[in-house]
Amino acid sequence: MRFAPLLATLALILLTALPARAFDTRARAAWVYDMTTGTVLMSKEADLPYPPASMSKLMTLNMLFEALRDGRVTLDTEFRVSTKAKNMGGSTMFLNETDRPTVEQLIKGIIVLSGNDACVVVAEGLAGTEEAFARMMNDRARALGMSNSTFANASGWPAPNQRMSMHDLGTLAVRLISEFPEYYGYFGMTEFPFDDRAPQNRFNRNPLLTLGIGADGLKTGHTQEAGYGLVGSAVQGNRRIVFVIAGLNTEEERAEESERIVNWAFRQFVQKTVVEEGKVLASAPVWLGNIDQVGLAVEQDVELLIPALVQGNIEGEIRYRGPVQAPIEEGQQLGELIITLPDMPETRVPLVADRSVERGGFMPRIRTAARILITRFAGQAADLL
Repeated sequence: MRFAPLLATLALILLTALPARAFDTRARAAWVYDMTTGTVLMSKEADLPYPPASMSKLMTLNMLFEALRDGRVTLDTEFRVSTKAKNMGGSTMFLNETDRPTVEQLIKGIIVLSGNDACVVVAEGLAGTEEAFARMMNDRARALGMSNSTFANASGWPAPNQRMSMHDLGTLAVRLISEFPEYYGYFGMTEFPFDDRAPQNRFNRNPLLTLGIGADGLKTGHTQEAGYGLVGSAVQGNRRIVFVIAGLNTEEERAEESERIVNWAFRQFVQKTVVEEGKVLASAPVWLGNIDQVGLAVEQDVELLIPALVQGNIEGEIRYRGPVQAPIEEGQQLGELIITLPDMPETRVPLVADRSVERGGFMPRIRTAARILITRFAGQAADLL
């Protein structure tokens, strides 16, 4: 005799929490993410495709970093400069057709100088034409799960099909930080006087790099359509945050808002261990096992960012389908812990068996079947009263 497992839920209070005060950003769209705990701290119009301006240069850099990792180019590889690249407007490295810039120079030129010409050089060097490179960018974006991004060029030059969401830009920033640590240091450069060709354009436009708040990247952007934006990252203590903002009205407003967001993200949240590794939070009944119950435990410490202003509770809900049929292996996932915090996305943590359970012999199986039958019939009788 077998019974279909039933969904069981248990509510519990893990510890006292302090909800965050809502942050009212002046940006038209924003996304703030704590990389250390994987927590989204803010999302405002974050999945809306938006003109990314030069912030989309991060995708061009991703393509170049992937080429470096795959061995298709090295930092010393030289690229030719086409007339199209030389004639690019906006911010440039002032390249000309006689130049043969290296990959490393182009990386610095894109990050520090926001060189539109450098982006075209990279695109043509990797794909032959900028149009072919844009198609590659679109294919790669889809493969990386950036579903609200489309590219028409390598530089972020205004175009109807040049669009990225704040969430996608943040996802890309996280990738650049975590996947390419050997190249990420370039984003913290404050100055690159390439051949002394444009002394007035040698400084990084990221307003946070010199403030002493742990900022070390990534990229600014500005067009008349997009306004002023920034993809930023900062480290304080053992925490790293990534944020994306767009649609600010002035360069000064972008700088002020970026600093406000960094300070808010680090000062309004405290990282705490809410459940320790191996802690058994509940027990699930076992069907036809050599024991009647198995503990539901977390495999590792559960670290959360706890908002730090208004008194409240952290609520957790345990879900599993029981009774759990034997045999059961220690570490086998049997359910999950769902943690909710005010104004923040829920956290789901796997719950695993704290021990192995063997299939029971004849008498334990008879006892288990009898116990469940009694429980079921008692419940049905209560429903009739």
